[in-house]
Amino acid sequence: MNSDNRQLIVIGGGLAGSEAAWQAAGLGCQVVLYEMKPLTFSPAHHSPLLGELVCSNSLRSDAVTSAVGLLKEEMRAMKSLIMEAAENTRVPAGKALAVDREKFARFITGEIENSSHITVVREEVKELPAMPLENSAAIIATGPLTPSALTESISQLTGKEHLAFYDAIAPIVEAESLNRNIIFQASRYDEGPGDYLNCPMDKSQYENFIHELARARKVPLKSFEDQKYFEGCLPVEVILERGPETLRFGPMKPVGLTDPRTGREPYAVVQLRMENREGTQYNMVGFQTKLTYGEQKRIFRMIPGMEEAVFTRLGSIHRNTFICGPELLLPSMQLKKRTDLLMAGQISGVEGYVESTAIGLLAGINGARLLSGKKPVIPPPETALGALVKHLTATDPKLFQPSNINFGLFPRLEQKTPKRLRGKKYAERALIILQEWQKTINKTQND
Repeated sequence: MNSDNRQLIVIGGGLAGSEAAWQAAGLGCQVVLYEMKPLTFSPAHHSPLLGELVCSNSLRSDAVTSAVGLLKEEMRAMKSLIMEAAENTRVPAGKALAVDREKFARFITGEIENSSHITVVREEVKELPAMPLENSAAIIATGPLTPSALTESISQLTGKEHLAFYDAIAPIVEAESLNRNIIFQASRYDEGPGDYLNCPMDKSQYENFIHELARARKVPLKSFEDQKYFEGCLPVEVILERGPETLRFGPMKPVGLTDPRTGREPYAVVQLRMENREGTQYNMVGFQTKLTYGEQKRIFRMIPGMEEAVFTRLGSIHRNTFICGPELLLPSMQLKKRTDLLMAGQISGVEGYVESTAIGLLAGINGARLLSGKKPVIPPPETALGALVKHLTATDPKLFQPSNINFGLFPRLEQKTPKRLRGKKYAERALIILQEWQKTINKTQND
């Protein structure tokens, strides 16, 4: 791998790496983006395209009054490539922002490869760049499945053994294989056709389902792996282990849905979300799993309307790697031990596609600023991006765990506000402060 004092090196072509490269290029920086696919694939990736989505096609709520919706709005204001790709490839998903995964990745790949400021190199990077020349920088955005050789190189630099948790992928089914005489279309509380397909269960069906799920065969962890899951993406069988009713209050909750066949709320519901624009595939919402493939087919076909389901992708589980940000990172996303290196994406210690992209956006801006001899910028904590950065860098290291963006990470509102209005107030405050911060960035960039 060649280093150059006129180039920003970005390692990893996922959402964070692509966003980082795009932001730096937009500031006039020459970028070399390293991506190991298609020469090498992680256990969860299959496409040679940049920006491949693995776990879900949903970028979650698009309402600006939600924390993740606010983060996306901030990213749009900062001309995020990933947000532009999402808008151009979105599919119906109620209040969520969901995309056609294939078109989404193609859009990102096309924009990156057509940029005159970005050179894409298809090569696996197995170690961190050696101490670089003056005014050079590199961004590590290799994601939660960073190859072991590079992970070891990072560990040697930081002096800290890397941490790991486990993330599970939900199955995808062919639309034509679903029984629409049983499955009904609706979103929670909405009148008329909604954006989700709903598989209703009565009490006996639910009890039979969880009985089989509880005794199903699971893929065993390897001898060197500890069972440590992220709370926001638990496998369904792990949720069930916490009690027989937990699924009915989690991914199988029936609240706000009425089965048109009975006119009543079902006892439990499995929701399916459109996976592509053509509506030929559907994702099992919240059904991440570590069941064996054979057991997945057997048990998930017990779900009403899915008796003949054809699975285009079955669920799986994989190891995710991240660093302890509070010990290792500056708020600029620079490593404390080597400030010419920045971290971005899930390896930095955030959880979720949107959050990973946002950290990539900040790392790209700061990487470009470092190359041009300017001080890095730190977003105000009242913004969603700033709140996320504060969690990454100011949390007690002993308590640190990857987190999605949530209003609990924000500074409290100055005035007492009813719960139903808090999201709106957080958003109003954040967007005003973001606008002022952007003016500061633009001024210092042009000085």
